[in-house]
Amino acid sequence: MGKKSRGLFNGKKIRDRRAKDRWHNKWYVKRALKLKELVDPLEGSPMARGIVLEKRQLEAKQPNSAMRKAVRVQLTKNGKQVTAFCPGNKAITFINEHDEVLVAGMGGHMGKTMGDIPQVKWKVIAVNGQPLELLVRGRIEKTVGR
Repeated sequence: MGKKSRGLFNGKKIRDRRAKDRWHNKWYVKRALKLKELVDPLEGSPMARGIVLEKRQLEAKQPNSAMRKAVRVQLTKNGKQVTAFCPGNKAITFINEHDEVLVAGMGGHMGKTMGDIPQVKWKVIAVNGQPLELLVRGRIEKTVGR
């Protein structure tokens, strides 16, 4: 393009050029067209409730060697299924099938996976309304149901 317009009555031209050039910014395009909400199972919200379908173990990526504990969760808001990591030592013992859990993002780079756990973008933060971290520490006991 040419030089920037710098006249007394060039505000409209500058504004229109800026509006057109913003479409070359991938972050603007994603936000303007709401592309994340289309593919995100949580539909743009920070947390979501769901029902545990099964417990599973995932193998850590190289060079680590471990079985990471996770659960398969069906979200109540839209019926989509996600795999959520269970953080904490023996945390998986506090989660049973058909429990109601609260899942949130793991905090990976740009909403993607974190650490050595493949394909997992979410973590369990509460079980039947009780915070998982307090259950693991032994501060509270798990309720039977809600």
